[in-house]
Amino acid sequence: MKRRELLKLAALTAALLTTTAMLAGGAHAQDKKWKVGFSQVTTIEPWRAQFNKDILAEAAKHPEVELIVTDGEDKTEKQVADVENLIRQEVDALLVSPKESAGLTGVVQQAIDAKIPVFVLDRNVETNDYTQFVGGDNKLIGRAAGEYAVELLGGKGKAAGNVVEIWGGMGTQPAHDRHDGFHEFTDKEPGIKNLLDQQSGDWKQDQAYNIMATALRNNEKIDLVYGHNDPMAYGAYLAAKDAGREKDIKFIGIDGLPNEGVQLVANGELTATFTYVTPGAEGLRQAIKFLNGEKVEKTIILPTQKITKENAAQILKDNGL
Repeated sequence: MKRRELLKLAALTAALLTTTAMLAGGAHAQDKKWKVGFSQVTTIEPWRAQFNKDILAEAAKHPEVELIVTDGEDKTEKQVADVENLIRQEVDALLVSPKESAGLTGVVQQAIDAKIPVFVLDRNVETNDYTQFVGGDNKLIGRAAGEYAVELLGGKGKAAGNVVEIWGGMGTQPAHDRHDGFHEFTDKEPGIKNLLDQQSGDWKQDQAYNIMATALRNNEKIDLVYGHNDPMAYGAYLAAKDAGREKDIKFIGIDGLPNEGVQLVANGELTATFTYVTPGAEGLRQAIKFLNGEKVEKTIILPTQKITKENAAQILKDNGL
């Protein structure tokens, strides 16, 4: 799927999800038992759109729940205001997926101090007083990506090549974990050279395109790109394609959405992706479980899977694509 089509799909999905969320909290709210607030950082990124889709689908299975979904519009200040508003609405539980770990810590603590159980999804905050964290193990995913990068570049003890790493948001723990896990493997290989120093694409395809375009101008040889998510890996691929160099480079991403990363792997545009399952459905299930008086674990880690050309087609078939 091309860049423009991905952006259109994400925008359309975001609009539909917003409408659905408003309807879910509308005329029948008086019949609900629990009011659950969900603060999402943004709805225009494909992974975030899927995140919302998953949580709304789960909410539809629970007629006792009124789910209120807010969109932080990719701004920390807006998301903080959204959470403050949910606190004022006295939600029975708060689910929050922060834009920035530090930036959302204060308002999350406000919710905790107001005796609202808080479920942190995907990106953590800088307090352990929340009820539960649900998300992937980003360091583990980074390790899997790093191990595969070493394999692609010649194997353990023999790997060699120039690597471009494009970070997600520098203020988010997942970006640091994906970096650290990756380098646990690549830094052991003296033949691997890292060409960039913490270049952040802020999880955005267009920013990654610009970073890669500059890297291509400044380096005659690039062997592998590691993007902290699939949109950035694809943005780098597009830049390389525009420069006529895409066939000489391997591209690794993370997220593994069937209609995005998996499709890009099947098309041969990405070499591999690693699934980062959205925590929306599981997060809501856990919140309902807690509200019903059941015990919940402090941390739930969702599984990951490596997707290459060998298994991408089957995954697409399993998802009706």
